[in-house]
Amino acid sequence: MWLGSNELSGSIPREVGNMTALSDLRLDNNSLSGTIPREIGNVEALQYLYLGNNGLTGVIPQEIHHLHNLIALGLSLNKLSGTLPPTIFNMSSLAWIDLSSNTLSGALPSEIGNMKALSTLLLENNALTGTIPSSICNLTSLGFLVLSNNTLEGTIPQCFGNLSKSLLIFHLNVNQFSGLIPSSFSKGCGLVSINLNGNKLQGPLPKSLINCGSLRGLDVGNNRIQDEFPFWMDGLPQLRVLVLRSNKFYGNMSIPSQTKIPFHNLQVLDISQNRFVGSLPQGYFKNFRAMIEVNETSLSTNDTRFKDYVEMRLTLKGLDQLLQRLLSAFTTIDLSSNRFSGSIPHSIGNLKILKYLNLSHNNLIGNIPSSLGNLSELESLDLSVNKLDGEIPSELTGLTFLAKLNLSMNNFVGQIPQSKQFSTFENDSYVGNWRLCGVPLTRKCNDENRHQMQPEEDDDEEDEFGFIDGFGWRSVVMGYGSGFVVGIGIGYIIIRNGRPRWLVEFFFGIGYNNNKKKKKKKRRSRATPTPTRRRT
Repeated sequence: MWLGSNELSGSIPREVGNMTALSDLRLDNNSLSGTIPREIGNVEALQYLYLGNNGLTGVIPQEIHHLHNLIALGLSLNKLSGTLPPTIFNMSSLAWIDLSSNTLSGALPSEIGNMKALSTLLLENNALTGTIPSSICNLTSLGFLVLSNNTLEGTIPQCFGNLSKSLLIFHLNVNQFSGLIPSSFSKGCGLVSINLNGNKLQGPLPKSLINCGSLRGLDVGNNRIQDEFPFWMDGLPQLRVLVLRSNKFYGNMSIPSQTKIPFHNLQVLDISQNRFVGSLPQGYFKNFRAMIEVNETSLSTNDTRFKDYVEMRLTLKGLDQLLQRLLSAFTTIDLSSNRFSGSIPHSIGNLKILKYLNLSHNNLIGNIPSSLGNLSELESLDLSVNKLDGEIPSELTGLTFLAKLNLSMNNFVGQIPQSKQFSTFENDSYVGNWRLCGVPLTRKCNDENRHQMQPEEDDDEEDEFGFIDGFGWRSVVMGYGSGFVVGIGIGYIIIRNGRPRWLVEFFFGIGYNNNKKKKKKKRRSRATPTPTRRRT
């Protein structure tokens, strides 16, 4: 019975339990509410049960384990709560389970190891806790394991390396896993996507990942991994996404590659917020073929699988964004918040279909190469918080798709280009460059020399910020201060001595000096000793 993607509402009737010969029930993508009736366990012939993307509530009924022929169970995107029923994981026929995006809690039952036919287990976006039971190592047919966005903890079982021949999608991102990444990825590894982002993993990247020749995406961002850049990965022919952001990676990336065309399919490179030093890796910029020209080849089955399960959190246009799809035209390089030095290589200009470039928060020097004007697809450029200087190249005005520009906190000089896209950018794109001038800044450029700036004058505020003949407020305050001190000193001397007489009498009145003289005479007379009569 296929009734999916209609506009059905209300609850699932209990009478569904009377349809004992029903083998396929699909009510997904509707607006159903209420609980899953226990009577569903009476439909023993049922092989496919899809109730996803509704508004179902309550717990998963234990009676489902009576469905001995059930192959696929889809209950995702509902409001189901409670724990995972251990009895479900004793169903040897189940090959596909999707309970994602509910509010399920509790631990993964150890009975999960009994499901020898299980190929797909999707439990992401719940509230699961505890560790991954070691019995999961028995699932030799497991191809898709997605446990992301839960609160699972402990170490990742090392046996996942041994499961890599069957495992295609391995996503444990946004949990609390700690310890080391499994290190025994065997030859013939079939993994297409590994996402371990947002955990507490430590140690180095296992070099056995080089055995995973079908790998399209590796995301280990936001962990505590300490290692050098994995140069050995540049030989993975299918790698499209490499995210190492926010870890403790270190070292120089400018070491020459041993691969003829390294990372030639890479679309996403995010190594931001690490400790890389030295110059930018211009050798790689010359060979990122997927950022130089559009790949017109058709997608393989593994390409499609990878795109269906993509989940990346990247900084785009200055904002952290969650990407849940990867278009063939999407390309980004983020090398921000490291310790890169030297100049920006001209070879970046070869990446003609690059859309996002972030080199901010480094120690880069020199000019912006005019070759950046060749990045005709660029939508965001962030070079902020470096030590770049020189003029802003006029070639950048030809970037007609540029929606976000950040050149702040550098040492740029001269006039800001005024044409095309640059007319849309605000002050915050240029703040902290004290020798820049022109719109949108308030500093205007000198007509005779565009490298020199003069402050923009405002007739209404002339008395507040400027004075006649070019005297500024600092000069005037200094004059007032020194004059006040000198005046007090001279005044004290005049008052004490009573001279010049005309000035004293002007301020204190006529007779001031006579009164002062009389007071002096009195003081003298008091000071003269009275003569005594001698005795004869």
